[in-house]
Amino acid sequence: MSTVTADKIARLSAMLDGGPRVCVLSHTNPDGDAAGSSTAVRRYLASRGIEATVVLPGELAGNLKFIVDPECTVYASSEPGKAEALVTGCDLLICTDFNKPSRVDSLEGALRRSPARKVLIDHHQEPDTELFDLWFSETEISSASELVYQVLRALEASRPDGGPLTEPCARALMCGMTTDTNNFANSVYPSTLAMASDLLSLGVDRDAIIEAIYNSGRENRLRITGYILSEKLHIEGDTAWMILRREEIEHFGIREGELEGLVNIPLTVKEVTASIFLREDEGGYFRVSIRSKKGRSALAIAKTWYGGGGHEQAAGGKLRWPSQISSPEGAEAYVKEHLSE
Repeated sequence: MSTVTADKIARLSAMLDGGPRVCVLSHTNPDGDAAGSSTAVRRYLASRGIEATVVLPGELAGNLKFIVDPECTVYASSEPGKAEALVTGCDLLICTDFNKPSRVDSLEGALRRSPARKVLIDHHQEPDTELFDLWFSETEISSASELVYQVLRALEASRPDGGPLTEPCARALMCGMTTDTNNFANSVYPSTLAMASDLLSLGVDRDAIIEAIYNSGRENRLRITGYILSEKLHIEGDTAWMILRREEIEHFGIREGELEGLVNIPLTVKEVTASIFLREDEGGYFRVSIRSKKGRSALAIAKTWYGGGGHEQAAGGKLRWPSQISSPEGAEAYVKEHLSE
């Protein structure tokens, strides 16, 4: 059942009356959907004359920075004081693409303390809605960007003058949806294609978006991809797994976000139904990405063994030491131990 109801849209519209100061917040390790959904909200509000700033906990990968408006985007990793002040000092806080306060990392405290009215627009399972005054939550949808699209279109229809959905706003939505579906490879619904058609009719240049996202990487990423596939990829039965240590990441000079998407590659093997990718993080844990084919649950693997969550075929979590393994060297044994389970 859709949560984009006339009652909720009327409540959101009322929150926007009077031109409140708005902060749009998304999750840590922001991806294209985080950038696209939050930027689309900001651009829509700007077209209505409403002041808004996007706050992201960390930097975007280089190939995704074109999505946002630099002058209206603040990264907590580089400007923590300013980011926290925006979250706690706004009148309305609109949160996109995360289901729990912990997903904004260092800004969780500011999110909880903020006296602002809070709105959540998200597509993950088991959202923590108690913190929010209003929430839109759908799981049978491609992305947070698609849900934002539905909310913005409903807001337009609720206004006497129809309201604008501009090409810049549509472009951000297309970016977010494209990245979260892996360029229409997964989580695609009839509503997703209808949205894409509508955005194209507004003048969005999808070819330029594809070029920017997928064909503008550095040689370093290509080199480490070859290394991972030749040296780090293991396939046992119907499961593929890869473990990348911090020193290997540093050896190839890999930047934040440049390893995104590599977890999908093993799924091109016919027999492989699940792919698990662990990469060591500076914070003292492995960041875990899991993808699966229909009929096998990446979400169940993430929740059971890696304390994570996400979607049925795309999920993630963390493997920590010493709470789960005694040291980073124990990661391989941990993964292999739970393959059959």
